[in-house]
Amino acid sequence: MLFNSYGFVLAFLPLALVGWWALPTPRLRLGFLTLTSYFFYAWWDLRFVPLMVVSTSADYLAGRLIADSSSPSRRRLILVLLLAFNLGLLGVFKYYDFFVTSLAGVGRLLGYDPAWPLLHLVLPVGISFYTFNSISYTIDIFRGRISPARSYLEFSTFVAMFPHLVAGPIVRYADMADQFERLAPRPRADEWVTGLWMFGLGMAKKVLVADVVARGLVDPLWSHAGALDPAEAWLAALGYTVQIYFDFSGYSDMAVGLALLLGFRFPQNFDSPYRSVNIGEFWRRWHMSLSFWIRDYLYIPLGGSRGGALLVTRNLLLTMLLGGLWHGAGWSFAVWGMYHGALLACHAWLQRREWVPSSRGLSVAATMLAVTVGWVLFRAASLSEALGLLAAMAGLRAGEGGHMAMVTPGAAGTLVVAMAIVFRAPNTWQMRFPRTRLAAALLAALLILCVLRFAAPSPFVYFQF
Repeated sequence: MLFNSYGFVLAFLPLALVGWWALPTPRLRLGFLTLTSYFFYAWWDLRFVPLMVVSTSADYLAGRLIADSSSPSRRRLILVLLLAFNLGLLGVFKYYDFFVTSLAGVGRLLGYDPAWPLLHLVLPVGISFYTFNSISYTIDIFRGRISPARSYLEFSTFVAMFPHLVAGPIVRYADMADQFERLAPRPRADEWVTGLWMFGLGMAKKVLVADVVARGLVDPLWSHAGALDPAEAWLAALGYTVQIYFDFSGYSDMAVGLALLLGFRFPQNFDSPYRSVNIGEFWRRWHMSLSFWIRDYLYIPLGGSRGGALLVTRNLLLTMLLGGLWHGAGWSFAVWGMYHGALLACHAWLQRREWVPSSRGLSVAATMLAVTVGWVLFRAASLSEALGLLAAMAGLRAGEGGHMAMVTPGAAGTLVVAMAIVFRAPNTWQMRFPRTRLAAALLAALLILCVLRFAAPSPFVYFQF
């Protein structure tokens, strides 16, 4: 079920909110929210609800066993088994066919065809997100940073909560434990005003900007990626840069807004990243929950910034390679991760030498350029397609041209307005939303406009991960 769909906006969400706030006890409310979230997830594919229940149960049991054990070796063994289980599920569903295909290709180059079978499994929606949520919970218990959830019901609600279930933000149990302990007995007006505005503005970003640019510019040009001339290639890349910005920031705003309507506060996940002056700042502002997750559970355990330049470079490359593969099982994602790892390594090298750019404007432009080039790798259906488009952008491939006519005037105009918003408008976390009749009327008009523009199903970009 999509946030930007009639079923969600007109039926599921109102019923979920009424049921959540009408039930009298915390236990009934948590049970209702868990079952409601399972229904939300089952709308995609009922077969994968048991998988999430099994994963949730394993993490809850492991957390309890680790907390109750006084033996360091036993605690470590339980953690290793739990990580193997979670990562094994993720590996089978998301990466098995990719690695088998890649190894088979290497084998054929060496004159050996292993002919390993492919599984062709359907990827469960949101498995990367709820797996990372659960992994952080168990590791934090092992590190002594949190206590286990007070009940299985509380933990299952944390994992399955529909606002963040399928595309984040990656919420840590430490962010939610106190909130579960003190559930608000009734809605708060300030949270509802902010939540409705966050949801409405996020919806507008998705429906009125990202989808318009995608349908009228990005998709038509990318469908001819192998024949674009340099100008068209740059327009396609810039269009996707804007599309993914408004698509993902829109989803992040909607998730935070939905949580507020339920009385919960999620961490910020998006902070105007295209205004960053360097690539390090970009990753502190783009998909913040994932960036901080891979920093805390991958980069720092690998050694982080300790050691010489070679060790730091190794840690950054390996962390970002894994971060790239987290986004998708494909060589274009792996190269995209390595590309950003190399950019971060260069940034770390400059920091060690205390190099400070002379112009903030030029720094922002250079960072934006580097990120735009990276999005080509991210968007491309294959590594060869990405390299072909990058060659056109560099002027190394002339292309056939003649595709500008495919770009609709509405999409072109939206692209220009969107760029102005990216660099000049405050982000939603900086806004203060008035509680006036005029503001309520404007919000209602915005939501109605968005609903009237619901057309064919338009999943968020990060749903595929």
